[in-house]
Order: sequence, then C-alpha cells, then structure tokens
Amino acid sequence: MTSTVPAAGSLPHAQGAVRTAHAARPGGASLDAVLLDMDGTLVDTEGFWWDAEVEAFAGLGHALDESWRHVVVGGPMTRSAGFLIEATGADIALDELTVLLNDHFEQRISRDLPLMPGARRLLAELTEQDVPTALVSASHRRIIDRVLDSIGHQHFRLTVAGDEVEHSKPHPEPYLRAAAGLGVHPARCAVVEDTTTGVASAQAAGCPVVAVPSVAPIPPGDGRTVVASLEEVDLAFLRKLIK
Repeated sequence: MTSTVPAAGSLPHAQGAVRTAHAARPGGASLDAVLLDMDGTLVDTEGFWWDAEVEAFAGLGHALDESWRHVVVGGPMTRSAGFLIEATGADIALDELTVLLNDHFEQRISRDLPLMPGARRLLAELTEQDVPTALVSASHRRIIDRVLDSIGHQHFRLTVAGDEVEHSKPHPEPYLRAAAGLGVHPARCAVVEDTTTGVASAQAAGCPVVAVPSVAPIPPGDGRTVVASLEEVDLAFLRKLIK
C-alpha cells in the first residue's frame, strides 16, 4: 500500500526525521531502496508542463519566450511560477497561478500520459523483486495522485510531493524525507532523475544518482551516472551504484 509523507508543517518532528536518516550509518554496500522522480523520468510530461504554462499565460495575455523553458524545468512550481510572473509582468498572484497551472496540466494528462521508454519495465522489475521504492516529485499531491492512477500506486511504498515539504528540490529535504520514510540510509538509496535540479537534490542528500536527461543535458560528475534512457537501467545496474 502506498503511503505519503505528511507536509513538513504538520509534523512537529519532521526535521528530526530528516536528520535521523542522514545520521544513521550504513551497515554495508547494499541497495536498500530506489527513489524515483516522476515528470520527465517516469512519465513524458516535461513538455506538458511547458505547454500548460504557455496556455495559461496566453489566457492572461502574455506570450512566453522559448528560452525560459530551461529555466522553469525540474524545479518547484513556486519557483517556476514566480519566475514567469516576474518575467512577463502578469497580474496574477503566485497561489492563483499555481492552481491555474495545475488545472491546465491535469487537463492534459487526462487525455494522454505517455511513459518514458523503459519506465514500465523498470517499475515492474522493482515491484516483482520487492525493492522498497518511493516516488519523489516536485509536482503537487493532486498531480502525483492523478499520475499514479495511471501508472499504478502498487509500485511505490511511499510518495513525496513538492507541496508536502518545506524545501523542494534542489534542497535535499525531499530525498532525505523519502529515505527516512522507508527507514533506510540515503547512501544506500539509488535515485533516478532527469534534471540538474533533481540531481542536485539527490546528491545533496547523499544518494548515488542515475541521470536520464530529458529537456536539458546533464554533465557526468562524481556521484552520478548519466545514461541516455531508462532502457539502460535495471535492478542490477542500480545495485552497482552502491559502493
């Protein structure tokens, strides 16, 4: 059964749980959990978000510059929405815009929700092998639940939404909270991400990362392995990331 991590403000000891996950010492080089991003990693929706933003701002009388697309990809909605309000000068409050963007996005995924190549196979393998798996996304809870209705709640023991944490990606909190929720050390969690923002969050949490770039390239670096597609990633591959 999938569980959710309560919002940071609703847990008096939420930050303590994060610290506990970081403080616990790994007892050996084994893969204890897999933590997966959602948009652009499992589902091919990064373009949907941009389309939703373009559509929403067109309704407000503003055109978005294509060069802004790389600025808004992969981060928390409040950051993306705030940037677009400032860039366009649109007369709309941040909280109103986030609701509007979620509405436009949800309409799009209700019509089509394509999975990334290799995603269905990887999820099936992790479920079949009973590997503790969490979904860690900057998207809001309403969007995550809608996506899970399509790809399957059964694949995840835990989900962390962007509106349930005090600090979203690139802060390490989302991945630290996921590790704490699963009761494992971050260093023994393999993370799969598609943006530099998500990679930064996972690496700051101390997790080894597989980067599968979606919209923008991600350079190789210490603590991360860059692949072209999830079709290159399986359980054996992820186990080799744990040193």
